[in-house]
Amino acid sequence: MSTQREKAERFQELHHGYNPLLLPNPWDQGTAKVFAALGFLALATTSSGCAATLGRLDGSVTRDEALAHIASIVEATSLPVSADLENGFADEPADVAANVALAAGAGLAGCSVEDYTGRPDNSIYPLELAAARVAAAADAAHAGPARLVLTARAENYLHRRRDLADTIARLQSFQAAGADVLYAPGLTDIDDIRTVVESVDLPVNVLAFPGGPSVPELTGVGVKRVSVGGAFNLVALGAVVNAAREFLHQGTFGWWDLAGTGLEVAHAAFTA
Repeated sequence: MSTQREKAERFQELHHGYNPLLLPNPWDQGTAKVFAALGFLALATTSSGCAATLGRLDGSVTRDEALAHIASIVEATSLPVSADLENGFADEPADVAANVALAAGAGLAGCSVEDYTGRPDNSIYPLELAAARVAAAADAAHAGPARLVLTARAENYLHRRRDLADTIARLQSFQAAGADVLYAPGLTDIDDIRTVVESVDLPVNVLAFPGGPSVPELTGVGVKRVSVGGAFNLVALGAVVNAAREFLHQGTFGWWDLAGTGLEVAHAAFTA
């Protein structure tokens, strides 16, 4: 796949098989190459992983920093890449659309926009504004030479608003506004996930979450995409912390067992 249009078309197709698309989230060019070498079919950026590469927490990356990060991931492999654009780095629909258009210029196959405001006192956009933002993002995502796959995210469950009815209403509104994929991260109950899938007509993405259903279980209720968000980045940080503590406090080198796996995959991925 050499063109952005071909990648976007392939990314769309990957949401319509029986088995869900398993979408890992690299945080730099190295992990993008590793995931490609392991056999994943598409990639998605992670806002928290991007922030971690800068020594920051999620939500602290600027639009321009995110755009540079997105471009680097797209450059790393020939796989379709979808970008985590957080809340579009703007409140107003027109500004969200402008930022989606900028991101599309990096060669993306898709992108996501969420209804989280970034403000702890008023965390979720009102439904009407949230839908208008998705509509503007969809217009921008679909307007270029490549029809990007737009994922619309309802963030209730990540921000202490465990309201399934409102979440479904939001996803239905986002569907009507022109989204291509729907996503409510934080859902972990298989019956809730089944209800969401049955309440909409678009592919549904589920975030792999502690205590949540397995991929086979999600397949059984019709989920079409499973992503990991920043989890793999946290796994990597955890492995580094364990190795560093062993070295610092015990003076032993048991961590080389895991390093051997890393060395093997690096040779395979970085010379391909």
